[in-house]
Amino acid sequence: MNIRSSKELRRYNYLINEIDAAYHEISSALGLSDSSMVVLYTICDNNGSCLLRDICRNSGISKQTINSALRKLESEGSIYLESAGMKKKKVCLTEHGKLLADRTAGKIIEMENDIFSSWSKEDLAKYLELTERYLLDLKTRSSKLKNE
Repeated sequence: MNIRSSKELRRYNYLINEIDAAYHEISSALGLSDSSMVVLYTICDNNGSCLLRDICRNSGISKQTINSALRKLESEGSIYLESAGMKKKKVCLTEHGKLLADRTAGKIIEMENDIFSSWSKEDLAKYLELTERYLLDLKTRSSKLKNE
């Protein structure tokens, strides 16, 4: 096997892994599992409630893992589920959940917003443009793997 990652790809993978590790450390420091943090973050990002399918779709985490996090948050009194039509469930924060979300996911969102606001408009636009371009290219190329 002669396939080797380029220097740039190794650096990219290192950075992505370090970013993931940083988010894991933040979640741990705030007393939450990664999956519970993702649930709270997604709900915060959607003004206090969102569809269960959106949490799964936006997080990239398995439905089983998300359901485990939901059960834990529900047993702690942080969230509740309600019907949102045929086979759809809406995940909502309780009053306790709002306080928890403010001191956890809300803090992360504040940090992220602060980081982006400290960058020049040009740097931020370029970062987002290149990240989107990478994602679209990766999706296009990976869809071809399914047909091989």
